[in-house]
Amino acid sequence: MLTTWSVRRRLTLLAGLTALAGCLVAAVVITMLAHLVLTDYRLEQAAAAGRRTTFNVESYAPSLSPVVPTEEVELIQVTDQRGRIRQASARLLNKPPLTRVTPTGDDGRVDTVICTDQVPGEHCLITVAHRVRVEGAYWTVYSYVPVVPWYVHPLYLLGVALVVMLMTGLAAGGASMTVRRALAPVRTIKEELAEITATDLGRRVPPSRHRDEISDLADTINQTLDGLEAAVEQQRRFASDASHDLRSPITAMRTQVEEARLHPEEANWDHTSKALLGSIDRLQAIVGDLLTLSRLDSGAPGAKEPVDLGELVGEELDRRPRGKEIVRDLRPGVVVTGDRLRLARLLTNLLDNAERHAESRVTVTVGQRGEQALLEVQDDGAGIAPDQREIVFHRFTRLDASRNRDAGGTGLGLPIAREIAQAHGGTLTIEDSPSGARFVLHLPLRNGYHG
Repeated sequence: MLTTWSVRRRLTLLAGLTALAGCLVAAVVITMLAHLVLTDYRLEQAAAAGRRTTFNVESYAPSLSPVVPTEEVELIQVTDQRGRIRQASARLLNKPPLTRVTPTGDDGRVDTVICTDQVPGEHCLITVAHRVRVEGAYWTVYSYVPVVPWYVHPLYLLGVALVVMLMTGLAAGGASMTVRRALAPVRTIKEELAEITATDLGRRVPPSRHRDEISDLADTINQTLDGLEAAVEQQRRFASDASHDLRSPITAMRTQVEEARLHPEEANWDHTSKALLGSIDRLQAIVGDLLTLSRLDSGAPGAKEPVDLGELVGEELDRRPRGKEIVRDLRPGVVVTGDRLRLARLLTNLLDNAERHAESRVTVTVGQRGEQALLEVQDDGAGIAPDQREIVFHRFTRLDASRNRDAGGTGLGLPIAREIAQAHGGTLTIEDSPSGARFVLHLPLRNGYHG
């Protein structure tokens, strides 16, 4: 994971490299343009010097001074029709012709570049040759200027290098300041998160002043902290309730044993053992339900097989010990995909709850509603108030005396039933009914089964 500093360093480096690349491209383009302009300028210099010399040759030949007067262009040669040097600048006195190129056709001028070792300090020269008529013959006037190097001039190259480094440094510095300012909220969020612990989940990271990606990050983190705080609080309540419910049978068992030990001669050990077994059964039921919830919370996958819901309900009702009257309305062919054992546990929990609170009868219905399989378990008891229909699915929930947990329940049956329903992609809710509580389970039908 990148730290704030490493992100800033990478972004600064990227900005610097981008600026360097841009400056280098600009420097190359400008240098090429400068080279082209300076080359044209020197070519025009040579041509102008050649034209002046040509005028002098036409006016004063053959009585010419052997030395050509020079101004800006120091390299000039004049050859006759036989290629002999008739006039030259001071630097080219007693030098052979540097080139034999002559204008041809109607064009009295030719431009070229020659390379020679006859001129100290110069290697390649821009050459302009002018043709001039002297007493019926053609002479040639050559004017030479040094070729412009690719870097134009050492001072120019040094200046360009300094400008490139300066612009790159300014771009990198500006990028570093911009990135530092942009990442300041991230640093604040990081420091705030570092100070938030499991015991201080009420704190939140400060939002950004601007609606941007940093603000979205802060909102997302705060939403995550909200969920985490709610989950931790739920776990605390669950642990507290679980501890209380586990402590109740343990306390009862301890009390019964201590009373028997205080008065062993008066103790009814048969009655005591039955009471202990009842507490142990309740303790075992709570532990079993806790383990089931733990598996469901961990997302442990269940089997995915076709289950005929009506057939499953019928088999479970047949195995169930006789208690209160159970009325069946089971439609065959309602097939879902799921874990047969978990669905049976869901049904058992609903039936246990219904029988504990029914007056005399429980109605079980299996059917189909649209693309959903339907299972209803309804008792004829006191019912559940609308504002408490979601509360009963909370773990270890206690309602009023008419619906609170009696000795037969652990307070985890309905939460487990809903967890199983949700694990199968379904829902478990309490819907309105003329009397009693009506629990309704919806599950997706298996593909290919539509009643």
